[in-house]
Amino acid sequence: MEILKIILLSSSSLIILFVLTKLMGNKEISQLSMFDYIIGITIGSIAAEMATALESDFTQPLVAMIVYALITVIISFINSKSLKVRKVITGDALILYNNGRLYRNNFKKAKLDLSEFLMLCRTSGYFKLSDLETVLLEPNGKLSFLPVSNKRPVTPTDLNLDFPNEKLTINVIMDGKLLRPNLLQTGNDEIWLQKQLNSQGFNDINKIFLATCDCDNNLNVFKKYNINS
Repeated sequence: MEILKIILLSSSSLIILFVLTKLMGNKEISQLSMFDYIIGITIGSIAAEMATALESDFTQPLVAMIVYALITVIISFINSKSLKVRKVITGDALILYNNGRLYRNNFKKAKLDLSEFLMLCRTSGYFKLSDLETVLLEPNGKLSFLPVSNKRPVTPTDLNLDFPNEKLTINVIMDGKLLRPNLLQTGNDEIWLQKQLNSQGFNDINKIFLATCDCDNNLNVFKKYNINS
């Protein structure tokens, strides 16, 4: 009976955690502020407690999870409306290096030592500080680099070249299944698709692992291969 209760509580906590996460918004780990990170860990801990609440009342951790999520949503809303609140909650970017100068006070604020800073520069492809104009520490803890003008990658604009804007490649078949809405989005129909598949030697859609259509109406087909490891 206890095992069944654990299964039900665990399933419920996962569903509630999923709903609350959607409510708070989707962010990558690298995009989380310190506040978001702490809230995420706290809600996860409460969800784990709820999943094993055999003797205690499971509604208590449930209410706590909802309260934390609502506070996060409210703060996020205020954060989007007020610059002052945003500075307190999210913080500002810190200039660590600019125009050949290292700012020691900002290194102290960031709790970042010089060796770690140089390592992060190297792992980002910058082995010389002279190749950089500015380095910022973003509120999410990542470094942003502005190379000096003669060290940045060449762009088509630098070469006075003009290229048309690229558009997304659309998946029309995945794992042997036709994605009809995606196919229609390309401006084609199933008759066109079948002709394209036949011309490439594919008669059975079930044998296709992936098929994509680009902005020039080129169909790229990838066959299913079963390789025994």
